[in-house]
Amino acid sequence: MKRQPDLLWILVILFGLGVVTTGYAQSLWANKTDAPIEIAQQPQPFKR
Repeated sequence: MKRQPDLLWILVILFGLGVVTTGYAQSLWANKTDAPIEIAQQPQPFKR
C-alpha cells in the first residue's frame, strides 16, 4: 500500500521553490548594469 504525499508537503515544496526562484531573479535584476534607469525629475518652482 503506497502512501501518497500530503498536500501540505507539496504546497511547502512549491512555496520554497517560489521563494528561491524569486530571490534568484531579484539578484539577477539587481546586478544588471546595462538596464535603462528611468529618473523622473519633479519640476522645480521658479525662485527669485
